[in-house]
Amino acid sequence: MIVVGGGVAGLTTAVLLAESGRRVRVWAREPAERTTSAVAGGLWWPYRIEPEPLVGAWALESLRVYQELAARPRETGVRLVDGVHHGAHLAELGAWAGRVAGLRAVAGGLAARLPVADMPVHLAWLRRLERAAGTVELREVADLAAVPAAVVVNCAGLGARSLVPDPSVRPVRGQLVVVENPGVTEWFTAVDDSSAASTYVIPQPDRLLLGGTAEEDDWNLEPDPRAAASIVARCASVRPEVAGARILAHRVGLRPARSVVRLERQLLPDGRVLVHNYGHGGAGVTVAWGCAREAARLASPAYG
Repeated sequence: MIVVGGGVAGLTTAVLLAESGRRVRVWAREPAERTTSAVAGGLWWPYRIEPEPLVGAWALESLRVYQELAARPRETGVRLVDGVHHGAHLAELGAWAGRVAGLRAVAGGLAARLPVADMPVHLAWLRRLERAAGTVELREVADLAAVPAAVVVNCAGLGARSLVPDPSVRPVRGQLVVVENPGVTEWFTAVDDSSAASTYVIPQPDRLLLGGTAEEDDWNLEPDPRAAASIVARCASVRPEVAGARILAHRVGLRPARSVVRLERQLLPDGRVLVHNYGHGGAGVTVAWGCAREAARLASPAYG
């Protein structure tokens, strides 16, 4: 079995498959630390992803896993952190919100203690699949049908646009600024799904992530200095102490957006199985484990 894609979706799916006894190889175009997943803020929350009824179930399954992983934060990169979604309202969320323990209305929004993943650490931890005899190989894939395996799992993210091909997969550019943490311990978000600009502050163990942008159909991977200055200004209006924080890095990632996540089994003309698991938009981390379990089920010889 070959999993195409080495981001959080691909590695998580490969881990579940390998630990269930399947012989798994991951073919990745680039190392995990250079994927879009490595740029992600890592806060668990369904953002820019559909369809909502299915997303809720996938997200809750992932939440359960992350809550367990948070018991070993140095190893897994996952911690439980308090924070506020400014401008969010329970009535506007799906049924899944009622099953998030501690999610409550506060002045201006919703507060909760949620998982935050330090993505470079978490992606390195996912290489645990190698302990289950799985492997990760840097391989460029040009045609999914030509991948030499009885079962191929497509977790190529934005790469699915050309691989499937699926032109409905589109980039949503996200830019953030990494600064020294002046002592911020809680996350904060103020996100308008209809806007190209958002405001979020996410503390990591040794740094602070400031965001962000959501620019549709923008393929530019170079940081925009004006966007960076605007991000810092927006975040400083919420947390004034970040205004003078030393900038450590600028990051850009392209979220693989689609009208709905594609998570389905396809039978190829030669009888081989192709399982699609892509189109997670801005919530790849949030639904990673839920989608991986469904993809593993679809890849099972006992399916159907």
